[in-house]
Amino acid sequence: MEEVILPPNARAYQVLEPGHGALVDVELPDPGPDDVVVATRHSAISRGTELLVFRGQVPPSQYGVMRAPFQVGEFPGPVTYGYLAVGTVEHGPAELRGRDVFCLSPHQTRVVVPASAVSVVPDDVPATRAVLAGTVETAVNTLWDAAPRVGDRVAVVGGGMVGCAVAALLAGIPGARVELVDVDPARAAVAAALGVGFALPDDAAGGCDLVVHASATETGLARALELLGVEGELVELSWYGDRAPRVPLGEGFHSGRLAIRASQVGRVSPSRRARWTHADRMALALRLLADPRFDALVTEAVPFVALPDTMVRLAGGAPGLGVRVDY
Repeated sequence: MEEVILPPNARAYQVLEPGHGALVDVELPDPGPDDVVVATRHSAISRGTELLVFRGQVPPSQYGVMRAPFQVGEFPGPVTYGYLAVGTVEHGPAELRGRDVFCLSPHQTRVVVPASAVSVVPDDVPATRAVLAGTVETAVNTLWDAAPRVGDRVAVVGGGMVGCAVAALLAGIPGARVELVDVDPARAAVAAALGVGFALPDDAAGGCDLVVHASATETGLARALELLGVEGELVELSWYGDRAPRVPLGEGFHSGRLAIRASQVGRVSPSRRARWTHADRMALALRLLADPRFDALVTEAVPFVALPDTMVRLAGGAPGLGVRVDY
């Protein structure tokens, strides 16, 4: 086999301290026999979690839980963070060399990771869309936890990347009434592209069998509970960092026998855990991304060199959904 000489360094986006990030040079380890070297083509910014990291809002009690798989450094910084990346395998097993793969790696030009940590992108999924694999994987786990049924009346409160991915999957349930609920009227166009209804919070339809909450706000959580019908269930996807939201458990919560449960992608849903691995679930997410509807979840693309300024802009409340970073 011809020897391949790989660059010893890469460039990575690093949160130096809360509210301040920069591109820095990082030294790559020598790849071992079970490793691959991946040259990143695209990554995506997960606004919810990554902005909490950027702002320094990860509580110390959750430092271990919130570590990204290939995070370098510790919270609150300096830390290299991120987990939605697609690149081309430059070095590794013959069956992977030259293939586009998805990896839970940070915003970095090149990474060395175990071959077992990458998932091959199917030929019918563009690399630009494949960066959403982690988001769609979260949505898959949510539906496994929520177990929606034929004909259910469902609301998804919070039209961010994860909420929209959940709505897209719910749209395929026969007879279901699916409504995306968000304070931003611009989300109506996204909902239409996904094939679901849209409503502002005050106009949302109640009497729901199931509500998925993904707005990460107190007001969104309160409205989500109000939308439930008797004995309905709320599945909570939001992560609030160091904030402690008030949960309105008065009024009709007890008389309506309502239920709240958490869903989180770190573990395979108990309903599937005996038969599905994390790799199986990721492979399913990538297959689902053959659907072009998911393109609606990416509303902006920026070059890698613009990432420090982009994070500041997003933290300041810039509109939009997913942001793709092009290398």
